[in-house]
Amino acid sequence: MPIRAVVWDIDDTIFDYASADTAGMRDHLAAEGLLNGYESVDLALDHWRETTALHWARFAAGEVTFEEQRRDRVRSFLGTPLLSDDAADEWFTRYVAHYEAAWKLFPDAVPALDVLGADYRHAVLSNSSVHNQDRKLRVLGVRSRFEALLCAAELGFSKPAAEAFHAACEALALPPHEVAYVGDQPDIDARGADEAGLVGIWLDRGGLGGRPELVRITGLEQLPGLLRADTRFGAPSTFG
Repeated sequence: MPIRAVVWDIDDTIFDYASADTAGMRDHLAAEGLLNGYESVDLALDHWRETTALHWARFAAGEVTFEEQRRDRVRSFLGTPLLSDDAADEWFTRYVAHYEAAWKLFPDAVPALDVLGADYRHAVLSNSSVHNQDRKLRVLGVRSRFEALLCAAELGFSKPAAEAFHAACEALALPPHEVAYVGDQPDIDARGADEAGLVGIWLDRGGLGGRPELVRITGLEQLPGLLRADTRFGAPSTFG
């Protein structure tokens, strides 16, 4: 059977999360007067990324809630383990204001969605929360492109768990083999989708390569051609 739908990751796939996070945290740390504690801005940002990865892994493993991992990120980063929930939330809210000011889609996102829109159904599966990602997609002007939005915080499990991918298929009322999943992480996204019975597509924007077992593209401008070239992917389309 041909592919009938494309399910998308958001952060660092259609939305330039890394750039927004870097710019937002840099401006936030400057406003909070915290940069003096580091030899350079880059070292401060590295600390934030390491802290984020540590506590996000705890959330992905089901050890803490989405809100708890966010608060623990703040406590770890500031070195204040006794910081109250309210104070952690307020600090993070101030960061978010700077982060949102830097939001932008990748330049290839809307053109790819335009080309694929008529021939494929579209949905989103993200390891975040519906509250965060729904607002993000609306602010960026693309929420209406996706008929379903599913996130780990509400599902109770996150990618690469097969249950997460199957939930997206169920939302579309399609079997996994009729759904392609596009994401920037080779294991969490592409391999996870493959193992769940979908067609996983790794968006390798950095050109890392080295994973010949995965279907791989380096930009979304290549996606319509990939879908057109392989009869497994269904309806033909053109791009530019």
